[in-house]
Amino acid sequence: MAVALQTLVAEAERYLASAKIHDYCPNGLQVEGRAQVRRIVSGVTASQALLDAAVEADADLILVHHGYFWKGENPCITGMKRRRLSTLLSHDISLLAFHLPLDVHPEVGNNVQLARLLDITVEGPLDPTDARVVGLLGSLPEPLSPRDFARRVHEALGREPLLVEGEQMIRRVGWCTGGGQGYIDQAIAAGVDLFISGEASEQTFHSARENGISFIAAGHHATERYGVQALGDYLARRFAVEHLFIDCPNPV
Repeated sequence: MAVALQTLVAEAERYLASAKIHDYCPNGLQVEGRAQVRRIVSGVTASQALLDAAVEADADLILVHHGYFWKGENPCITGMKRRRLSTLLSHDISLLAFHLPLDVHPEVGNNVQLARLLDITVEGPLDPTDARVVGLLGSLPEPLSPRDFARRVHEALGREPLLVEGEQMIRRVGWCTGGGQGYIDQAIAAGVDLFISGEASEQTFHSARENGISFIAAGHHATERYGVQALGDYLARRFAVEHLFIDCPNPV
């Protein structure tokens, strides 16, 4: 079956409530392709590798978490950007991108999906006083040592995480996928035993060590593979179209 592109885009925007979220890039349809969608290819980032794979898979629409046109970037269509846009336009493929709306959604969001994968019970926002903080707070069904939890992350994500090991058992957990390491201060204030993010900054080590908590950096790409898959599956069910997730490996 096929669905009109604009119908699919409108439903994705409604479902994610994307118009209500202030972001660093345009959310929604970033590049317009053919009018009908039969096959969606999803991936984390609209890299050239994903675009080429989507062309090979005969996609009508590419759905991603990391799209184009970020605030502050050079707006000129040259080099890498020209090649990417040329691929989309020459094959009449649409690009649909959702950044923060796909981090915060309570069903298909990256943070909720990571919690399900790691068996963390979501208890609420990491910082209920600040809606700009997109991380979550939760707990484990039973306490684990930092190394045991790091092994769980490794098994679930297929990538060995960076671990700053604290002394206490892990019960309460705060997390923010992707580049959310800067929220470690909110996690410490919330009284967690462990904070998880995708990336780490130099000062993250010192914050964790000096405040007596554990910290795991599990990979920006690795922690954000699951929201876009869940959204793609939702749209495929909603409109009876095909959906294929393509993972283009990224060690960061």
